[in-house]
Amino acid sequence: MKSLLLTLLVLGSTLFAAGQPSAWMEPFPPHKIAGNLYYVGSKDLASYLITTPEGHILINSSFEESVPLIRDSIEKLGFKFTDVKILLISHAHSDHCAGSAEIIKQTKAQYFIMEQDAAAVESGGAKKTRLKADYTQFTPANVDRRLKDGDEVKLGGSTLAAHLTPGHTRDCTTWTMKVDGLNAVIIGSPNVNPGYILVGNQDYPGIATDYERTFRFLKAQPVDLFLGAHGGYYDMNAKHALLGTSSTNPFIDPEGYQRYVADREKAFLTELAKQQAK
Repeated sequence: MKSLLLTLLVLGSTLFAAGQPSAWMEPFPPHKIAGNLYYVGSKDLASYLITTPEGHILINSSFEESVPLIRDSIEKLGFKFTDVKILLISHAHSDHCAGSAEIIKQTKAQYFIMEQDAAAVESGGAKKTRLKADYTQFTPANVDRRLKDGDEVKLGGSTLAAHLTPGHTRDCTTWTMKVDGLNAVIIGSPNVNPGYILVGNQDYPGIATDYERTFRFLKAQPVDLFLGAHGGYYDMNAKHALLGTSSTNPFIDPEGYQRYVADREKAFLTELAKQQAK
């Protein structure tokens, strides 16, 4: 029975992996963004490391299959994977949190989650959902702290603020912090995925209102370093290629941030109007 179960799990993982964008699992050079903030994710699934003298904070665990890549990236930068003391995520979709249980197992890190999705994270994903199971099912992980909007996460002199930016998920979190005097904003996600129900959603009645709240928040933020849960949000590949070519940090991009947020709000409003017209 155990052998059969293992076979089915491996087969399911393989089939799901086959449907993933290749950039989600493709290694990418780990790099310093600014100060003690580093990129340790894949070519598109973003993970961030905040290093401190008292251990490190990691944002986003990606898939279980992503954990070796994240660990390798951290070690290539000269840091110890086992020094990760706190694990955070942008939101409870499998491409950002499915690897959490394995990372916690290997590092003994504390896991902090927005309270709206803590129960789902501990049960392995929401049972009632407007999304396909691929997004919402993952290995359960114990939550050590349930965060509220505006809560701060502190370690070794570094402070991150957790901002509830819901819609994409109920718990979608945008992280902000000061790095070398710069305002860093790591957007959770403002995207309306295919199949999202914005009008008459019985599982998530306030979804459209939540999106509106998120865009109001994002547009009001002071931004220097524009980052996000996917590298594609902020043209990471192109910006990384510019590292070292001038004295200007390519990740400082307040104009790009405003363009991205405006584009995503337009896409939301377009889809909302389409559904309201039905």
